[in-house]
Amino acid sequence: MKAFTTLTGIVAPLEALNVDTDQIIPKQFLKRIERTGYEDMLFYDWRYLDDGKTPNSEFELNQPRYRGASILLTKDNFGCGSSREHAPWALENYGIRCVLAPSYADIFYNNCFNNGMLPIVLPHETIETLFVEVRAQEGYTLVVDLPSQTITKPNGEKIPFEIQPFLKERLLNGWDQIGLTLRFEDKIAQYEREHATV
Repeated sequence: MKAFTTLTGIVAPLEALNVDTDQIIPKQFLKRIERTGYEDMLFYDWRYLDDGKTPNSEFELNQPRYRGASILLTKDNFGCGSSREHAPWALENYGIRCVLAPSYADIFYNNCFNNGMLPIVLPHETIETLFVEVRAQEGYTLVVDLPSQTITKPNGEKIPFEIQPFLKERLLNGWDQIGLTLRFEDKIAQYEREHATV
């Protein structure tokens, strides 16, 4: 898994409450087992018209000014619904490495850390201010610094954020669930040797 230390990225706004995982990536795309190739399926029902090919010009993320965004700004309870890990896969494949919201569904929040993404919880007032600033300034860019737990705005103002130390350590080291286990590879091998059946 790719480690996360600092990220400088364009911010894309998604002003919607209770965005569930079926909106992030609809169920018809869950038959695939690969972790890549989901970027065109992200927000599929919102990004495209009924033909499934023509971009919906009314969907804000389709605006050219947000092309290449790596930070998603959104509202409460992001990632609710089913526990599909395809949701963070689709976001990450699209290029999103960080999400800013007032709250998240628990399973989605933890799945982000399993896939090298940083979901940051910020106060409602801060989120609302960011929405205003993002729309007022094309190319609005933030610097997310995980070691210092700060977000730096274009004017130099810093926004602090909280994160559990263990989750922070996982991202800084790029440890997914397998990576966490492999830290103890020597001890696991030793145990297997000592308990091998003849």
